[in-house]
Amino acid sequence: MSEQTTQSQRKVVVAGAGMAGVQTAVALRERGFTGTVTLIGAEPHQPYDRPPLSKAVLLGKAEGSAFDVDFEALGIELHLGREVLGVRTADRELDTEAGPVPYDVLVLATGAEPIRLPGAEGVPGVHLLRTLDDAERLRPVLARQHDIVVVGAGWIGAEFATAAREAGCAVTVVEAADRPLAGALPAEVAAPMSAWYEDSGAVLRTHTRVARVEPGAVVLDDGSRVAAGAVVVGIGARPATAWLAGSGIELGAHREVVADERLHTSVPDVYAVGDCASFPSGRYGERLLVHHWDNALQGPRTVAANILGETGVVYDPVPYFWSEQFGRFVQYAGHHTAADTTLWRGDPSGPAWSVCWLRDDRLVALLAVGRPRDLAQGRRLIESGTPMDPELLADPARPLKAATA
Repeated sequence: MSEQTTQSQRKVVVAGAGMAGVQTAVALRERGFTGTVTLIGAEPHQPYDRPPLSKAVLLGKAEGSAFDVDFEALGIELHLGREVLGVRTADRELDTEAGPVPYDVLVLATGAEPIRLPGAEGVPGVHLLRTLDDAERLRPVLARQHDIVVVGAGWIGAEFATAAREAGCAVTVVEAADRPLAGALPAEVAAPMSAWYEDSGAVLRTHTRVARVEPGAVVLDDGSRVAAGAVVVGIGARPATAWLAGSGIELGAHREVVADERLHTSVPDVYAVGDCASFPSGRYGERLLVHHWDNALQGPRTVAANILGETGVVYDPVPYFWSEQFGRFVQYAGHHTAADTTLWRGDPSGPAWSVCWLRDDRLVALLAVGRPRDLAQGRRLIESGTPMDPELLADPARPLKAATA
C-alpha cells in the first residue's frame, strides 16, 4: 500500500471548533493531507473568532465574527452543536452527544471555560463573556445603559468595562487583589493601570470580594451594596478538559492536557493544542499554559506537521497577546517570570510606554502600551536572543533594534 493511499484512508478528528481546532483542520489541508478531516464543535454557530466578542459584537458594531473559511471547499466535515462527552483511546473512538466517532488521529482543541462565581449560579442578571451567545445576551444590557458590576480586573474585565463605559453604563469593577492584572503582571507594572479606570469614569475597588449577588445588587465582603442591573464575571478561565476523565490522557496541575514539544499527548496519535494544553518551552525552561489567541493560531501548524510525519517540528513560540482597554492598545510578548532586570521605556503616567524584562542582558519579555513598534522589534529580539545594552534600551527615543550590545 502506498504512503499516499495510506494517508487518504486516515481519519483525523478535531474536538473543538474554536481558533485552534479550525486552524488545525485548515493547516492539514494546506500541507496536503488527503484523508478525512472532521471538526466537532459544541456550539451551534458557524466557527467564529473570540476577540471581537468583547468589542465590536458586544457594542452592536458587528453581528458576528465567523471565520472566513470555506469548510466545504476544503473538504472539512463540520459537526456543530455536538458536545464531546469522552474518549476511549483503546478503541480510538470519540464519544459525542450524537454517538461515537472513530478516529485514527485525534486532536484535542476544546479550549478553556470561564470560572463561575460561587453562589451566583441561577441569579438573574449574572453574565459571563466567553461565547457568541454570551455577547448577544449582554448587548441589550449595554444598550439599556444598566448599572454594571464587573467582577475581576483581568484582561476580560478591563475590556468589558471599556465597552460598557463606551456604551454609557455606570461601571464598578471589583477586584480581590490589590491591583488590576494581578495574575499576569508584577505589581509595579500593573500599578499605573489603576488610573485608567478612573480616567474612563469607571470605579475600581481593589482588596474587595463579592459576598453574594442579589437581584439588582452585589453585596461586598465589607457589607456595602452596589446597585447592579447586571453582573459580569471575569475571574479567569480553566482548561475545558473535564470530559477527559478516565481517558488515560495525562492532565497537569491546572487540569490541562500535558503535551510534549510536538504537542503530542501521553497517548499515541492524540494531540492537544490551544487553551486546553500546556507544552514545554526550551526557550524559557519551563512548561507553559497560554490562554491567548496567538497560541491557538500558531500551535496548529506544529500539530499538522507532526500528523503528516514531518520530522523535527517542535513548538516553542514567543507567547504574544494584545488587549484594547480604556483607549489604549496593550501588547505583551514573551514570558517574564525568570527575568533578572526590569527596564522602563517612557513615563508610565503618559499615553505610551514600555517595560522590558531581561535575563543575562537578553530580552525575554516586553509589555508595550501604545508603542507597537517596540513590540514588533522586541518580539524579533526575543526570538533571536540578541544581547542588549540596558542603558541604550532605557532610552524611549531609541528604537529597540538600535539598543543591542
